[in-house]
Amino acid sequence: MTKVAFIGLGVMGYPMAGHLQKAGFEVCVYNRTTTKAQQWQQEFGGRYAETPAQAAQNCEIVFCCVGNDDDVRQVVLGDQGIFAGMSENTILVDHTTASAEIARELNSIAKTQNKHFLDAPVSGGQAGAEKGQLTIMVGGESAVFDIAQPVMAAFAKFSQLMGAAGSGQLAKMVNQICIAGVVQGLAEAFNFAEKAGLDSEALVQTIAKGAAGSWQMENRYKTMFAGEYDFGFAVDWMRKDLGIAFAEAEKNGSSLPMTKMVDGFYQEIQENGGNRWDTSSLISRFKNKD
Repeated sequence: MTKVAFIGLGVMGYPMAGHLQKAGFEVCVYNRTTTKAQQWQQEFGGRYAETPAQAAQNCEIVFCCVGNDDDVRQVVLGDQGIFAGMSENTILVDHTTASAEIARELNSIAKTQNKHFLDAPVSGGQAGAEKGQLTIMVGGESAVFDIAQPVMAAFAKFSQLMGAAGSGQLAKMVNQICIAGVVQGLAEAFNFAEKAGLDSEALVQTIAKGAAGSWQMENRYKTMFAGEYDFGFAVDWMRKDLGIAFAEAEKNGSSLPMTKMVDGFYQEIQENGGNRWDTSSLISRFKNKD
């Protein structure tokens, strides 16, 4: 396999497509803002196309990473969409964090066209994309995943098939629910530690080695104590993802009281201008009250 396409060159897609090109694949990219596609080509080589359909032509796998359900439909469906350019028996891998519903919808459409679809949202944020160290949660058929997985390895440290179409998106919802609780716990704990006069470095180096340890603690404690929030996944994006989880919880009868509380805290941060701050900015609510 040599020819692939990547649709959507945002903060995640831009480096992900770059890793594919560096790994030796012939990559054709598409972005709604053409200047971004031209910039990518200048940095990594490869090609860019004027439409998603053109980018998808003659490619064995097409990757997509855009904003939400509506964006996915816009770039996948229609006369100039990805499906219009894909050949039979080729694969669309959607890395967008979207609903399980649209994943199942696109999977059904792909089957009618003798094409294949995987929903494959990622975790690891911008830093993970830039380092090629993402974790991927995948929904779809096992045989299709087996073909796509070695290619995704260009930008992922781990990928796992979670089940049928839509399962990747459901797993990503679980991921975001977990993160919301962990970061709120860290915000409260670190605020408590400051009030108690503890040495932050000694504290974290100790408790991170025990049951309290987490990725968020290891990677965000310094900036949280410093009140710096320009690293990682933005509040706006987190609230979008949590909204998807809430909609799914309505359907399956799940109760998410803690997650809804944290979502309300993120709304406060947005209202105070922190839309683009990363998710660790939950601690700012305490700092602003001091």
